[in-house]
Amino acid sequence: MSGYLTCAHSCMADPAFAHVPRHVAIIMDGNGRWAKKRGLPRIEGHQRGVETVRRTIETARDFGIEYLTLYAFSVENWLRPEEEVGALMGLLEFFLKRETATLIKNKVRLRTIGRTADLPPKVQRELERTIAATADFTEHTLVLALNYGSRTEVLDAARSYAEATAAGKVDPDDTSWETFASHLYTADIPDPDLVIRTSGETRVSNFLLMQAAYAEFVFLPIFWPDFDREAFTHAIQDFNSRERRFGRTGDQLSAETAGASPASSRG
Repeated sequence: MSGYLTCAHSCMADPAFAHVPRHVAIIMDGNGRWAKKRGLPRIEGHQRGVETVRRTIETARDFGIEYLTLYAFSVENWLRPEEEVGALMGLLEFFLKRETATLIKNKVRLRTIGRTADLPPKVQRELERTIAATADFTEHTLVLALNYGSRTEVLDAARSYAEATAAGKVDPDDTSWETFASHLYTADIPDPDLVIRTSGETRVSNFLLMQAAYAEFVFLPIFWPDFDREAFTHAIQDFNSRERRFGRTGDQLSAETAGASPASSRG
């Protein structure tokens, strides 16, 4: 199956895009540096980042993107100063209270990945409320990665896989990736087609390491609060300039695009 939707199948895709990625994942980085550059407290950067989240959700919906995953809080972020962590949790609670009505209005479903049971009880309650309120929507999905780390996810998946095998629910001889992947947090979420990171950093920071095996990566030299519709458009245009082979050759892809089988293109 193709890793993206053609514009003919997206509701409101920008006409400049030949293809719209089905799933876009974003590493939202640079809030603190954005604030420091302006002589502001770090929390001001995070507050501006929340506004960017709101705009980005709207833009993704306008572009016809089905799944938008935002790396909101990593397992490593607990190492930050206690005051900053508390402020981040407060902003998350505020965002959920404020934006649930908008998500419902725009028919956007909320999902989470990560060890959310370790989040503050108030945040957990707001998450549960918003997830329940948006559960019936299927056209657009917002996935918040909260207390998330890819290595932690693999550990949790391995534990779940081992327990299922011991219980006789999984054939121990079944070593397929699909079977193991069904125990990941993202079991029923398609792999990302495009991963965007802001702030100019060029690393993945323990984010969707298994799922992004064949994703295209775009690293933008702007801080997250400055990420706007223009930057999003640039990233998708960059995505469209890539040739996604998935292990095949360029000649094979050209032959398939032309309507010929891969075998008929051999010289």
